[in-house]
Amino acid sequence: MLRQITRARALAAAVALLLASGTASAGEVYRTTDAQGRPVFTDKPPSLPAERLDVRTATTDTVAVQQRYDAQMQRYAEQSAAEAKAREQAETRRTAAELTAEDRAKRCQEARARYERVQNSWRLYEAGPTEGERRYLSAAEIDAARENARRGMEEFCAQP
Repeated sequence: MLRQITRARALAAAVALLLASGTASAGEVYRTTDAQGRPVFTDKPPSLPAERLDVRTATTDTVAVQQRYDAQMQRYAEQSAAEAKAREQAETRRTAAELTAEDRAKRCQEARARYERVQNSWRLYEAGPTEGERRYLSAAEIDAARENARRGMEEFCAQP
């Protein structure tokens, strides 16, 4: 019986302490279970067989948050600039490839025209040291000029 009185006093003291301090002070979290057995977390338990959880909170340092935000935005800006530069370089390479293809086509056309001229000419000549002066090529030199024109045409007109 003494044990029951001691327990009753302890329980009464706990209830009195709980009522004196309010049902739940700010920052306290309790865990209860609902009728379906699911856990419910609240700062105001609907019934008293609730488990008090030790939840620690900290205030947010707004200066540190702003610094982290600024650093992240800087990284995003650098990444965006790098991606833009990569796109620009890819576009430059593509344009250069197109120009190279156009230039190659133009040179191929010129080389074909030169080859046809050399092939269809009876006589070939070189310009002399003074204006209007010509030196006509020999048969061996004409054959060499035709071979050079053919190689030039093959070089520029070959598909890469």
